[in-house]
Parts: sequence; structure tokens; C-alpha cells
Amino acid sequence: MAMAWQGRWHGFALGVALWATLSGAAQARTLLVGPGRLLHLPSQAAAIAAAGDRIEIDPGAYEDCAVWRADHLTISGAGPGVVIENRICQGKAIFVAAGADITLARLTLRHARAPEHNGAGIRAEGGDLTLRAMRLIDNEDGILAAPMPHATIRIENSVFADNGVCAPVCAHGIYVNDLAKLSIVGSRFFETHDGHHIKSRARATELIGNTITDGKHGTSSYLVDLPNGGALLMRDNILEKGLKTENTGTAIAIGEEGVTHPAGAITITGNRFTNDGPAETAFVRNLSPIPARLRDNIFAGKIIPLIGPGESE
Repeated sequence: MAMAWQGRWHGFALGVALWATLSGAAQARTLLVGPGRLLHLPSQAAAIAAAGDRIEIDPGAYEDCAVWRADHLTISGAGPGVVIENRICQGKAIFVAAGADITLARLTLRHARAPEHNGAGIRAEGGDLTLRAMRLIDNEDGILAAPMPHATIRIENSVFADNGVCAPVCAHGIYVNDLAKLSIVGSRFFETHDGHHIKSRARATELIGNTITDGKHGTSSYLVDLPNGGALLMRDNILEKGLKTENTGTAIAIGEEGVTHPAGAITITGNRFTNDGPAETAFVRNLSPIPARLRDNIFAGKIIPLIGPGESE
């Protein structure tokens, strides 16, 4: 029965591809996904998507995963309540972004689990990636990005909740390897478990207007970790270390695994940081040789503003 279904699907996919070719495949298409559509699952759209296509997914819960291989794709929810959950592709993630210049918008990706305990909502592998109004919930990694030295990942107005695990290697809310830039704006991270809310090996990291908090149940280690240094701009964020944090000593760590990136400015300004615990916590622990510049930050609780090179005003 399964082989018969696969045969029918293969024939359908070839038919759609042929139709697209005959009707002008060079032009971008819109592929519609939903229970009442010809394409029932996101993975079916991924199998036939071509460069420049737009994929719109109807509201509903899809127990599915997809590998997006084509470049210049936009994959978005057609309305609120689009949830893709409980499966991973290639042993990696719910969505594997293998193509370059992919935009994801208005989707919830949740419950990613892998045998290696690094199952991600999104595995970024192909190049530039943009997220808008996304929700990454209860995954081992919210996002795990492969080394892509020329790529940028930008995240806007998105939510990362209940991600992270250490079993024994740690997964995080976001973990990006070598990138040109990681930019996160207007997003919320809360109740991360064991790992860090944001771990970035990018050469430049920009965090503006976000909320990064442990809350009552979060057990995260660092709120922000730049293990290899690099440029950092943190502005107008709200940050909080909770009572159950795994690391009471440091909120923001820079260079603790050895500085390998070229020198870049470290500017941390206009943030509000609360330490709920009884132990004194360093807001910034700078182990890089680049002086950190802290300005106009507001603190509540037992806090040392800066340990390491730099100045705090």
C-alpha cells in the first residue's frame, strides 16, 4: 500500500513539474499547501519547489518535516496557527534550509528530537536565512547553523521557548557556527533549558530590542555566548537570570573558548538586566583582548557590570 502511494505521489510530482515547465518555469510560482490542496504536506512542496517560488501553508498541524533545497524561497503561513511538529528530516531538523536565501515566516516548529539530542526546529546549511514572526518551541536546538562564512542569519519578531538540552553535549535556543553576521531584532527567548539562549560564533552579532529571560523554570547557562569573540552590538534588550540557572556566575560571555575572529567593537548599551539569584553575577565577562564598552545599562540584583577589558558607565 505504501509503495502504491509513493508511486502515485511520484507521478503527481512529475506532473506538477511538467506543468510548471510548460507554463513558464522560469517565473516564480506560488505553491499552496493544506489538507484541501493538491499538496497536503510541506514536504510535498519542498520536493517540487524551484528557485524563487513562494510556498503558502494553510493553518493546521502537520506532522511532517522538509528539506528545502531550492534557492530564493519564501515559506510562510497563510494564516495563524500553522504548526509543523514531531518529525525531523536527515536526522537533523523539522526544516533543513539547504538552499541559499530562504525566508521563513509565520510558522511554528516544535518538538524536534534527534538521537544525538541536537534535533533542531531549523538546520541552516545553505546560505542567507531570514525568519519573520516565527515560533520555535520545545526543540533540542531552536536553530542550529552550519559554518557558512559568507552568510547572514536575520531573525525578526520571533519567539524561542523551551528549547535546549545537555545530554551530554549541549543544544541551545540558537547555536550558529561561523557566519558573517547573526542579527536578532525584536524577538523573545525564554525558559531555555541547560544550554545558552543564544550561542554565536559569527564574526558579528547584533541583538537589538529583544527579551532574553530564564523565567521561573528556565535553567539556561549563559544568556548570550560569543565563545570565539567577534563584534557585538547589544542595545535595548531586557535580560534576566532566573533562580534555576545552571550558571550563576555570568550572563554574557565573550571569548571563553579562544578568540579566533578579527577584532571588532563590543558595544553594550541601554539594556536592562535583572539577576534573581542570591549569588553575584557578572553581566559581561570579557575574555577577549577587545575592550567592551558598556553605557546606560540598568541593573537589578547582585551584579558586577563587567569583568575583563573595557569600561562600564
